[in-house]
Amino acid sequence: MDDHLADVRALVGDLVGDRADAWDLAGELPRTVLRELGGRGALCAQVSAEYGGLGLSSLANGELTAHTGSLCSSVRSVQTSQGMAAWAIARLGTSEQRRSYLTELTSGGLAAMAFSEPGAGSDLSAIETRIEPDGDEVVVTGRKVWVTAGAYADLIVVVGRFGTDAAVVVVPATAQGVHVERVPDPVGCRAAGHADVRLDSVRLPAGAVLGGGGQALGMVVTTALTYGRMSVAWGCVGILRACLRESTAHARSRSQFGKPLAEHQLVARRLAELLVAEQVATRTCEHASGCWDSGDPELAAQAVLAKHVSSGNAARGAASAVQLLASRAAQDGTPVARAYRDAKLMEIIEGTTEICQIVLAQHAMATAGRNRG
Repeated sequence: MDDHLADVRALVGDLVGDRADAWDLAGELPRTVLRELGGRGALCAQVSAEYGGLGLSSLANGELTAHTGSLCSSVRSVQTSQGMAAWAIARLGTSEQRRSYLTELTSGGLAAMAFSEPGAGSDLSAIETRIEPDGDEVVVTGRKVWVTAGAYADLIVVVGRFGTDAAVVVVPATAQGVHVERVPDPVGCRAAGHADVRLDSVRLPAGAVLGGGGQALGMVVTTALTYGRMSVAWGCVGILRACLRESTAHARSRSQFGKPLAEHQLVARRLAELLVAEQVATRTCEHASGCWDSGDPELAAQAVLAKHVSSGNAARGAASAVQLLASRAAQDGTPVARAYRDAKLMEIIEGTTEICQIVLAQHAMATAGRNRG
């Protein structure tokens, strides 16, 4: 229920606090923090109470995600990856798989979603990872790159080819043939545990394949990416709120030429633009979450729109905040410098700015065609 939102927001605030800059500099999140968040349902908060989750609506989960993102985009990135994995399990898994895997994820287990490959980034139709039946087992072979939270995950939810169709398989990180290697020195979300994962003929029970496999690749991708885009969009709202918080505090306390920065018109303009960017991103995300919660068929397009608007606003807003804070934001270990790097990464993951524009253009053409009819 959404009544849990206040409690879980407080939990995130207590566990993250002001530690994000230190975690970012170290490139590492404490696993104890992640497991406590996971065990309290905060990493996949839309999982229903039936499986030990909080059962939040998309709107409530969005506000939780924005709150997390305003404190630490690396924790929010883990939240996104685990949420995507849980959503894929909930949508594609059997009742037995849902009970087994989702209960683990709401009890402190950590998961990551593995899509991208060396030759399949924006074009996920180029996925080459194979999930091949072999009696009562399957053999998983391939390589995944930039798996967010992969360095922390107990379970890696892998999308691959399954004959002429597709499948999603849940791979224990400790299984023989699984090799996880951290991505060194990522530009943004440095503590999110980005990793490359090599799968060398990994043998698993056939029951590890969600729903038995044989789904259309487009359906599998859309299922998980829609959740991911919503989570990134709300996380970008959090980045904007952090930039607005830091910028207004600085403009209020810092004086130049005999008066507070906030009273200089060009500074005031930047503050106004930051507020507008945060409000526009928030309203766009609220609309997309409303589509999710009401079952609106426009959800997929609205999730892309929310991700596109929010990530672009966050990147521009963070750059403006750096300009406003000047030297105070010009070195690592500060919230605005971190926001600047993190926001740029948000324009790439879960669909680049260019991919979002293509999808939205196609949606505009399809909508125009229906209207003419």
